[in-house]
Amino acid sequence: MPGNNDQPVRLADLKIACHNCSLYTLCLPIGLSRNDMDSLDTIIKRRRPLKKGEFLYRHNDDFSSVYAIRSGSVKTYLVLDDGSEQITGFHLPGELVGFDAISRNSHNTYAKALETSSICEIPFEKLEHLACKLPSLQHQLLSIMSKEIHHDEEMLSLLGKKSADQKLASLLLSLSTRHHERGFSATEFNLSMSRTDIGNYLGLAVETVSRLFTRFQEQGLLETKGKLVRLKDLEALRNMTGSCLNSPDGSCARQA
Repeated sequence: MPGNNDQPVRLADLKIACHNCSLYTLCLPIGLSRNDMDSLDTIIKRRRPLKKGEFLYRHNDDFSSVYAIRSGSVKTYLVLDDGSEQITGFHLPGELVGFDAISRNSHNTYAKALETSSICEIPFEKLEHLACKLPSLQHQLLSIMSKEIHHDEEMLSLLGKKSADQKLASLLLSLSTRHHERGFSATEFNLSMSRTDIGNYLGLAVETVSRLFTRFQEQGLLETKGKLVRLKDLEALRNMTGSCLNSPDGSCARQA
């Protein structure tokens, strides 16, 4: 009913409710009432945009906030004993980073912008206090953490058992699904990460990644033009991975 401050927030209202955020779906407020949404909005800080290559946080920085990506993209990575990087994730608009620092009260990874990126800073102490008052927000936080655990489990499976073809197909399908969930195209999007970063994340040589992209184009699975990739056969990519975990259009039923 119009004028009822306790009615659930609709997706179409989120752009207005959170200071004209550009996202169609936002990281935290789904399912919150309008009053709860206003309470959350008061603790969010809008940071200046990060330029490509700038750090959101570094390893061993004190933990004080989690961060929601409004636009752009961010990679997280570890620095190994030999000084090399190990990328742990690519993060897109609507996703949160920084939860991994809660247990040790300092960040274990580096987070760096892959392109000009707009970030919302959410002070964790205030978020935790607010979540104690708002069960719906508390549930949302637990769901996000559960999703991160599930992502880590999928990543272990991806690196441990899949072939090079399956690894790249799985990454492309994951990006496809995540873009689709945000109301964007599931088949055409920019790859903000370099071939080197993709290889690092998947445990493949950069030459192997380049050959795979060439092979996938020859097989009619995709087209690339600079950073732009167009997926031409989602079903074939899903069949290649042997999994239906990434099916943004719902056309692929989960296999036993």
